Amino acid sequence: MLSSAPDITRDHAIETWFGIGGRADRFASPQSVDQLRACIEVDPNLRVLGEGANLLVDDAGVSDLVVSLNAGEFKATEFDERERTLRVGAGVDLRTLIPKVVKLGWAGLEGLGGIPASIGGAIVMNAGGTYGQISDRLTRVHALDREARTITLERGEIDFSYRHSGLNHLLITSAEFRFGEGDAIELRETHRRIMEAKGASQPLAAHSAGCCFKNPITPHDLAPLPPALPDGAKRGSRVPAGLLIDHAGCKGLSRGLCEVSHQHANFIVTPKPDSRKKAAARDVARLMLEVRAKVHDRFGITLEPEVVIWTRHDVGLDAIANDL
Repeated sequence: MLSSAPDITRDHAIETWFGIGGRADRFASPQSVDQLRACIEVDPNLRVLGEGANLLVDDAGVSDLVVSLNAGEFKATEFDERERTLRVGAGVDLRTLIPKVVKLGWAGLEGLGGIPASIGGAIVMNAGGTYGQISDRLTRVHALDREARTITLERGEIDFSYRHSGLNHLLITSAEFRFGEGDAIELRETHRRIMEAKGASQPLAAHSAGCCFKNPITPHDLAPLPPALPDGAKRGSRVPAGLLIDHAGCKGLSRGLCEVSHQHANFIVTPKPDSRKKAAARDVARLMLEVRAKVHDRFGITLEPEVVIWTRHDVGLDAIANDL
């Protein structure tokens, strides 16, 4: 093993925004790229924990080494104010970075306000929404592969699309961005309006992992879905998953202590972690499976999870469904 290997703890909690789920058999917090290389030597199949905002961990936990890139080099930021460029570590919180960029009058990230994610996690899922996605201003990604080799990819080499990057096989260590010139006051106001709109439409104060499902492309014409889609949606259109879930009658649907939010149907919420009663991760999975089935029965559309699901031996909703 490399001498720079970080300490590995046993039976460690995996912190997620759901506030539920199992633990890691092995856990490490590397401070540098060299220490991350050492972790790869310990377990090439290791899993990277970012902010835990888009993650559901099965109650049985995971056996692979879990690493948190939440310290040291992975939290570094380097601003070049003359060139309006930024190099940022994979563990930096997107929500705390945006106000810093806005304050400089740099345009390009303000539309991502309210998205909880580390920079690395946001890039892997190409996080975004109505006002843009993180790949819009990205210029370069630095990463390690599963053999601990250094990889640098230019923006044009990455297969970005809706909630997709094709980088899941890599361990992102840092990234570079170039921004447009803007007015700090106007950018701050745009950011404020976006945050206000999200606060009004989404259960941001609740414990959830954000949107559970990706917005699907409909394989056929949909009947009108007033009022949001008064003219319906034509084949090949991307439609809001929350709207489909709502019209499939899923708002308020519950399993155990988990519930489909009444405020936004694409959110599943759980009790606060300090509550006397604690929800089970498998209840969230059961609820996701039931929602998916109801939407398919109603619209003939199979929703694809946006939430990342870790199980002991695999990932994904179908993997956990096999054990239910």
